[in-house]
Amino acid sequence: MSKIYTKKGDRGTTSLASGKIVAKNSPEIEFLGCIDELTSFLGLAAEALSNQSELIKKIRRIQRELFALTTQVATDKQFIFEIQNIELLEKEIDEISKILPPLKFFILPSGGEGSARLHVTRAICRRSERMALQLNLTPEIREIIITYLNRLSDWLYIVARYAAFLLKIKEINL
Repeated sequence: MSKIYTKKGDRGTTSLASGKIVAKNSPEIEFLGCIDELTSFLGLAAEALSNQSELIKKIRRIQRELFALTTQVATDKQFIFEIQNIELLEKEIDEISKILPPLKFFILPSGGEGSARLHVTRAICRRSERMALQLNLTPEIREIIITYLNRLSDWLYIVARYAAFLLKIKEINL
């Protein structure tokens, strides 16, 4: 690719990887934009967690998983996203939850820069989940995407708490 711009989208349309032409405000593009934002904010959170290499490895894995998820929406290829992705998130949620003190109150998004960035990422994940509901996908694909994003938002909540816990930053109750 010699130039980053093609001028093909100057009239409000763009093409998916499948070749399908859609409006730039179509549900597919809105969803892909949400996931792009989610992936970018995950990268921003990872930068703030530079001393927590295990969390960064998990974040990089999730960024790759999200890329696979967008590939499913943008192409007509056979479904490539796996249920094992959801099971791994659940396993990690359970492992981290055992380490954290039990919640007795709702907490405010805080806990240091890394934790706060993860809370923002969780909010973007929830928006992505809402956008996924508007996609015209087969029921099986739609279900796994929505389930994955729902579980990912739970994972982001627990990991945000964990990041604060590692820094010994007290959670702020409502």
